[in-house]
Amino acid sequence: MFKRSLTLTAMALAFALPMAAQAHKMWMVPSATNVSGADPWVTVDAAVSNDLFYPDHVPGDLSRLVITAPDGQPVKAENTNTGKYRSEFDVHLTQQGTYRIAMVNEGIFASYEMDGQKKRWRGDAAGLAKELPAGAKNVEVSEAVNRVETFVSNGKPNESALKPTGKGIELVPVTHVTDLVAGEGATFQLLIDGKPASDMKVTAIAGATRYRNAQDEFEATTGKDGKFTLNWPKAGMYWINASTQDNKTSVKQAKQRRLSYSATLEVLPQ
Repeated sequence: MFKRSLTLTAMALAFALPMAAQAHKMWMVPSATNVSGADPWVTVDAAVSNDLFYPDHVPGDLSRLVITAPDGQPVKAENTNTGKYRSEFDVHLTQQGTYRIAMVNEGIFASYEMDGQKKRWRGDAAGLAKELPAGAKNVEVSEAVNRVETFVSNGKPNESALKPTGKGIELVPVTHVTDLVAGEGATFQLLIDGKPASDMKVTAIAGATRYRNAQDEFEATTGKDGKFTLNWPKAGMYWINASTQDNKTSVKQAKQRRLSYSATLEVLPQ
């Protein structure tokens, strides 16, 4: 029951993410983004919270976790645990190169009326056909695709794990995601379903918002090629987010599709 509750919460938040700069934020934070040594590990925290990166709302849903190794193959998380406010897991970095750590959430949301009362339903495409009541009226269906990521490099970075899947909003590095330095611009590209996402706003917020009075967010807008540049004002962990909506749904009942992408990136001092 608890795991199902987490899934429903994550899906509800996925639909709210276009307002992410003002509302709850989904994130993952690794203990390090660049490691080396004979037998390196990282521990990753995953949560949904008001303050970055302070867990105070609900834990991340690890059933949605996808870890990709530097050779492009999947990796299983180890020592997983889900508590009241955060989830955590370890990743054993047995290969040289860059790991992509993602939580991918795809879901369906429906609102309808039954016996004069307004109802809401969340689930997947298969569940929609089975669980939506036959007598439901004024049914409105939406689809959501939400991706939350972070990245870790063991030794020299590479990009095999960073190849886009062609589904939803994805980040393609021009500047490598684990080679970011304060005071230097970093360029990335956003894709939607594998194609450049033009004229999309990207918001960046430094962590530790709990200890300041303002979000201090800054923004960039993608060009026709989907590329954008962020200039990091200082070192630290940053949360970046982009969201949009369209009508390119995979479920015929859905009128719109909401897309969101978030990533935690570490910016190092000069």
